[in-house]
Amino acid sequence: MDFVDDLQRIVSLPHLPQRIVSLVPSLTETIFALGAGERLVGVTDYCTHPPDKVGGTKDPRLEAILQLAPELVICNDEENRREDFLWLAAHGLPLYVTAPRTVADGIVLIDKLGALLGCQAQSTPIVQAQRALYDQLARERAHQPRLRVFCPIWRKPWMSFNTDTYADDMLWCCGGENVLRTRSERYFTVSLEEVAALSPQVVLLPSEPYPFAMKHFVHLKPLADTPAGRSGHFYCIDGMALFWYGPRITDGLTQLSRLFAYVRSSID
Repeated sequence: MDFVDDLQRIVSLPHLPQRIVSLVPSLTETIFALGAGERLVGVTDYCTHPPDKVGGTKDPRLEAILQLAPELVICNDEENRREDFLWLAAHGLPLYVTAPRTVADGIVLIDKLGALLGCQAQSTPIVQAQRALYDQLARERAHQPRLRVFCPIWRKPWMSFNTDTYADDMLWCCGGENVLRTRSERYFTVSLEEVAALSPQVVLLPSEPYPFAMKHFVHLKPLADTPAGRSGHFYCIDGMALFWYGPRITDGLTQLSRLFAYVRSSID
């Protein structure tokens, strides 16, 4: 059985994998959603599901993974490190690498994982529902002006992301436009003074990877005279809805499109 992963690598498996290690929390959640959770023998320390923990996304315990004798390791080109990938591959473990950069990629990935795990009966309705929601939002947003959004992923220093990221596309699909999307680096540091000059209409503080909360609004004083600051459009949002693909795609499309619709109505 041959499968093609997101890096266009051919992954050959003798049969449907029964012992799986997932090195990304959103992929672990997706595997459970597809009804294959009982086949997971190892997950990261950040996963919320029960199999053996094998370390973080950036520092997995490689020997522990090897001892679990997985028939497949599912990882991500961004969340996981290349050196860990190479070590696992050198020790003969089949790896399936994911690399979604857009919401559409994330939906396709569920379809691919359904085929990889033999769970099409579970993946098909999820994919169909998400594609319908995605298409509906595309129609609704086609003739609406986009809201200019600043969304940091870290502070001390402040960091954000450009257009070549899943989060940027989620904002775009929901009617937003990341004010920093044209930066050359995918992830970068930025000052709030630079952000203020771009006149964001909305500021979103996600709950991950940095655990932003309402208490951090006080640190946004340099943005007080922006459209977002003058109108009070500073919001804390669910980081999983913004950054996780899989089942969370539905959450992201639903929650952010509703929030942007509210903001747009207050501006209109």
